[in-house]
Amino acid sequence: MTKTIEIEIYGQRYAIKGDAEEDYVKRLAAYVDEQMRSLAQGMKTATLAKLAVLAAINITHQLFQSEQLRRQGEADIERRALGLMESIEEQLQPSRNR
Repeated sequence: MTKTIEIEIYGQRYAIKGDAEEDYVKRLAAYVDEQMRSLAQGMKTATLAKLAVLAAINITHQLFQSEQLRRQGEADIERRALGLMESIEEQLQPSRNR
């Protein structure tokens, strides 16, 4: 069921329509707000649009890093699983020198 959730990001109010839980949407908004405020502290002058774009780039960078770590973790798990399977197969094969 689509509902409207009121949020505030960097002093601007927005109405978000969707099916997501209200607490989740508010957590997302709080994270974006925190990113924008953090960026604004390091800048002498910043427009809302500039802060929004920089926050989007930072958040996307974090997402890409997380995705890379996930892929590396999956590759590591696959490599370990193959090693274990090979080791098990070696142990299960009858000894030729018996």
